[in-house]
Amino acid sequence: MKPGIHPAYGPVVFRDKAADFAFLTRSTLTSDRTVEWEDGNTYPVVDVEISSASHPFYTGTARVMDTAGRVERFERRYGRGEAR
Repeated sequence: MKPGIHPAYGPVVFRDKAADFAFLTRSTLTSDRTVEWEDGNTYPVVDVEISSASHPFYTGTARVMDTAGRVERFERRYGRGEAR
């Protein structure tokens, strides 16, 4: 890697306020706001709208679409196409 052209890479806390969940990782993102982490150190904090703690896929609250029912409803509404 060329020196001096890459952004600083360091520890950052990502916080999902909706789920009251935070995790410490490394990133090139920075923030003016800081938070004191469990280890006693202060890190920049980035607030996110959704994380694995609040995303429906990871929490198990995702809805499954009934594709067969949609096809049947379409066929009832518009009828089967004529054979060519």
